[in-house]
Amino acid sequence: MTDGTTNITVLIADRPYPLKIKEGDEPVILRIVKEVNDKIQLFQTTYPRKERQDCMAMTLLTYAVDLHKAQAVANAESSPDPQLAERLSQIDAMLSTALSKEE
Repeated sequence: MTDGTTNITVLIADRPYPLKIKEGDEPVILRIVKEVNDKIQLFQTTYPRKERQDCMAMTLLTYAVDLHKAQAVANAESSPDPQLAERLSQIDAMLSTALSKEE
């Protein structure tokens, strides 16, 4: 009987990390691992005197900043403009009034 998960081991900066993931998520995770390794390699090339740990920390910071920006955009999009919400309420009330007069 399967619980819908599978075990894989990924290499990040040449270190193995065992993961228990949902079945079907492996392609996405492997693509993300490749992107992370590429970014670490870019930092190592750009800053050759930095230790690998520093490059990993800079990669983590890059992703944290990207996540923060994406959350800020999502929050801004999910919070409608109060003036727009008020105007939509007025239009809705006008439509309701107009429709009730037709009956």
